[in-house]
Amino acid sequence: MIRAALISPFLLAGCVPLSADQAAGFSPDYQGVKTSLLEGDLVQFHVSMTGARRGEDVDNYAECAAAQYALIRGYGFARHLRTNLNQEGGVWAADAVYTISPSLPRGLRTIDAEVVVADCEANGIPTV
Repeated sequence: MIRAALISPFLLAGCVPLSADQAAGFSPDYQGVKTSLLEGDLVQFHVSMTGARRGEDVDNYAECAAAQYALIRGYGFARHLRTNLNQEGGVWAADAVYTISPSLPRGLRTIDAEVVVADCEANGIPTV
């Protein structure tokens, strides 16, 4: 005799698959961006978050902010100059400086703002 188990569809509704990041214990809390125009095309970004796996997560958050800022200002590109990272009491913070420009700047760490913003949105990283 075969017995069939009846499962309520309401119980199954709560079974939402975890993303790969959630399954790995990555649950970021992005705590905001402070932007300061330093001079001309130099812009400083202060970002903070909890739940980061490593400094790269905070660095990506700052890059997303820089890319969106460039687009808001009517520019298409940015170049990373430096990032200082700090972790204290579970809170990661980054102080990053970028230049923004209408054309592709010289240098190795350049970003195409539209491409980066799209990638940030796809990965759930907020921008400015």
